Amino acid sequence: MQVKCTICDKVEEIENDSPHAKRLRNRRKNIHLCTPCYKRIEENTKKRLATGKFRFYQETKKVDDYL
Repeated sequence: MQVKCTICDKVEEIENDSPHAKRLRNRRKNIHLCTPCYKRIEENTKKRLATGKFRFYQETKKVDDYL
């Protein structure tokens, strides 16, 4: 399956049977990022988190004592 990176428009080939390919076929809103773009975004996010001015909102799950 051929996929295109949404940031740099690089066309890559991924296996048809991979979970990522299935996710892209079944859910059209999912995007594909090539490895260099994914790593660059990951590094920049970690740098922003390290500054302390960036708030990373994570979902907090409530623990139910009865379950």
